[in-house]
Amino acid sequence: MPRTAPETLPKGLLMTWYGDDFTGSAAVMEALTFVGLPSVLFFDTPTRAQIARFPDMRGLGIASTARSHSPAWMAAHMPAPLAYLATLNAPFLHYKICSTLDSAPEVGNIGTAIDLALVACPSQGVPVLTAAPRMRRYQAFGHLFAGTPQGVFRLDRHPVMAQHPVTPMAESDVLRHLAAQSSLPSALIDIEALASPDGGQSALNSALQTAKLLGFDTLNAENDAAVGQLLWHNRDKLRLLVGSQGVEYALIEHWQRNGLIPVVPAAVSVGAVPQIIAVSGSVSPITAAQIAWSAEHGFGLVRLDASTLLHSPAAAEADATAKALNLIAQGQSPLILTAAGPDDPAVAGFRAALAHSDISAETANQRIGESLGRVLDASLRASRIRRAVISGGDTSGHGARQLDLFALTALAPTIPGAALFQAHGNGVHDGLQLALKGGQMGSADYFGWIRAGGGVR
Repeated sequence: MPRTAPETLPKGLLMTWYGDDFTGSAAVMEALTFVGLPSVLFFDTPTRAQIARFPDMRGLGIASTARSHSPAWMAAHMPAPLAYLATLNAPFLHYKICSTLDSAPEVGNIGTAIDLALVACPSQGVPVLTAAPRMRRYQAFGHLFAGTPQGVFRLDRHPVMAQHPVTPMAESDVLRHLAAQSSLPSALIDIEALASPDGGQSALNSALQTAKLLGFDTLNAENDAAVGQLLWHNRDKLRLLVGSQGVEYALIEHWQRNGLIPVVPAAVSVGAVPQIIAVSGSVSPITAAQIAWSAEHGFGLVRLDASTLLHSPAAAEADATAKALNLIAQGQSPLILTAAGPDDPAVAGFRAALAHSDISAETANQRIGESLGRVLDASLRASRIRRAVISGGDTSGHGARQLDLFALTALAPTIPGAALFQAHGNGVHDGLQLALKGGQMGSADYFGWIRAGGGVR
């Protein structure tokens, strides 16, 4: 009887992705890179010359700020990069969303994104995997839960997401939430189906008879492995994937358990530096705790009044830059922030100023991120500091675009989803070590961890 050859991964790209924000886009890259699958994240559709700088990649993504934009913006800006990614012919095209499902019909509409992605990459079914257990994001019987320092909460009762300033979550059932954004029929592959003898294959086959969107539960590594197996073994039917980096974690769990990729040693720190520069546009209480820790551990805080950025940002940016450089001269690491948590009076002041202006929230958030990016750019140029942090999902996208960069590769991990990266560009910031952090991500000492060079601990 002839031997069956062991399964191996195909050569070339295994995953392409388009991210709805920069931090999440980077999280996919780090998930792949740190298991031995080198990957690169571009800020826009790359040129041939840019691609040539990154040979032998196994993953390639494009970051965007779609999460903070309208369906009209998506229709204008997403078709071209999605079409480009589809031409690369990887087994999957992943539309990367946040692990807390940040979206609404009028902003960050996932349904609109799916419709656009299906034009570029037709797929019999579209798996939706938002949960990522290793990040304390869980889904059970369709409902999404997310961890906080105080415990795990269902999404509609989550202390941050239930009160999110842009996309407050009133529904924890992922497919019900998406039903307000998409008319595509849906079905759920739940934890009972995943635990069945066939690992959920019959449930998937049944779902594909009537549904386009296929929700997946996962609570642990065993569930991840089952989901990863379903995705990989049915990749000809499931080319378009929607979800957090939980998509990659599930595939990686399956690949490692079946010997398709080896388990590699954890990445180590790239070494401490005496000073870094950080900017933050997040109002998350988790970021507030990080700011408080930093103020006690060698960071100097610089306030940037977000209200003034709506109309006349130049003076405020110049003042913040001067204060940051003064702190650097004193041996501190500047942390330029617009607010320290949701209860900061600056938040109410900004909302009042916005309400009395003719500027949309979408435009205002973009201006804040761009201003923080310009302050970071100026502070880096005027100092010899070569490591920085941008905190805030929307802030990271708009801010990073001010640095004349075109790509990131992963250097050292911290917590999943907030690694330290190597920046690639055509200007003075080429080679910058840059961390991008979502507002709800990271330990209390996160900024200090980046100053120390990251690395698993």
